[in-house]
Amino acid sequence: MTPQESIALAKEKEVKVVDYKFCDIHGTWQHFSTPISELSEEVFDDGLGFDGSSIRGWKGIEASDMLVIPDASTAIIDPFVEATTLSFICDIEDPITREPYSRSPRGITKRADEYLQSTGIADTAFFGPEAEFFIFDDVRYESTSNQSFYAVDSVEGVWNTGKDEFPNLGYKIRHKEGYLPVSPSDKYMDLRNEMMLTMIDLGMHLEAQHHEVATGGQAEIDLRFDDMLKMADDVCLYKYVVKNVAYRNGRSATFMPKPIYGDNGSGMHTHSSLWKEGKPLFAGDGYAGLSQEALWYIGGILKHAGALCALCNPTNNSYKRLVPGFEAPVTLAYSARNRSAICRIPTYSPSPKAKRVEFRCPDPSANPYLAFPALLLAGLDGIINKIDPGEPIDKNLYDLPPEEAANLHYVPDSLKGAMDALAADHDFLLEGDVFTKEFIDNFIDLKMGEFDEIRLRTHPYEYNLYYDV
Repeated sequence: MTPQESIALAKEKEVKVVDYKFCDIHGTWQHFSTPISELSEEVFDDGLGFDGSSIRGWKGIEASDMLVIPDASTAIIDPFVEATTLSFICDIEDPITREPYSRSPRGITKRADEYLQSTGIADTAFFGPEAEFFIFDDVRYESTSNQSFYAVDSVEGVWNTGKDEFPNLGYKIRHKEGYLPVSPSDKYMDLRNEMMLTMIDLGMHLEAQHHEVATGGQAEIDLRFDDMLKMADDVCLYKYVVKNVAYRNGRSATFMPKPIYGDNGSGMHTHSSLWKEGKPLFAGDGYAGLSQEALWYIGGILKHAGALCALCNPTNNSYKRLVPGFEAPVTLAYSARNRSAICRIPTYSPSPKAKRVEFRCPDPSANPYLAFPALLLAGLDGIINKIDPGEPIDKNLYDLPPEEAANLHYVPDSLKGAMDALAADHDFLLEGDVFTKEFIDNFIDLKMGEFDEIRLRTHPYEYNLYYDV
């Protein structure tokens, strides 16, 4: 859609308000709105001003003026606003230099695409994330100097088998038995359908929706793969739809990786592939039907996996999910079909077009505008430097004999570990000026601040362990 077409759409739909959305470093959408009278073709070139110093991790107050530049191709009618509202996803520019802002995540994705083109290796990178989330009926939490707690609830949670629900009709999902049950155990079919159909109405391409493994309302809605920028935009819109559909139905949805103890957390398994002139580059006659380029791509991912975790698993809570021997893959290995390896080659289809690499480590707290380019750059580094991924491992990595397990290597087990890995290994991210050293240093500082927020606080379970010492 062009600027002229988006203005025509506004007239056709009798739009009253224009909303400008942009993504911060943490992957959260921010926005402001204007009356429709302020929308003109000039806005798409000149942009609109806002205070960048009020956005976490962005400008200081001494250089706070910034511009949003709406991308006309992202225009939608926002389904969650009472007044008819035209919504755009925006880029961020400096108002003086008119250069893209180096800390704007969407700009990083654009630069990654430009770098891909410059390598001559491929002209398109396709991504297909599988973002999981939880739907809760009640959410309460607090942390002060003298108390800390959280409490979430779900009508299908196994912890409610004995609750007086006036009446309790049973059909609670046991821990780790939530994958694909039908109703009445699955209580959220209609809600997920509403989410899915809303996304389709907004022009998104969907493949499936289903309940996920955990009790307590874990869900997944699958997006059909698309090019890197479009998919990063769609992941942000996906989260917006999921949260707002849940909210208007009196429920709460969260993409927090590990909101409950003792059951599966939420991942964002991310599929990627490279294409050139309309042809897939990952199909070949190597292991699992992969090309040599695809194997080198895996080699790059395995080499840089620690640093990738900093951008693909960017919260303290992420590492409650990344624990060896439990549900999330943490072993630096690759395999066909084997879901215990960090890199998997799906084998659902024999078509060369379906050949792809699945990186199973990421979770949905990741900012897609940072995670997808980082994954691409790691893979490209593997291809450029012909990094050998080693031999595949087709065994269950959770159940190896001790002598074999001793030879395995793993991703970091904490946010600090991931940030240390990023500090030590980020040159591959600087290629093509996709990321800048200043961005990486700022990102590490922000995340180490989060690490300290947790490190300095007394954990409630410590009272169980230590109060009577």
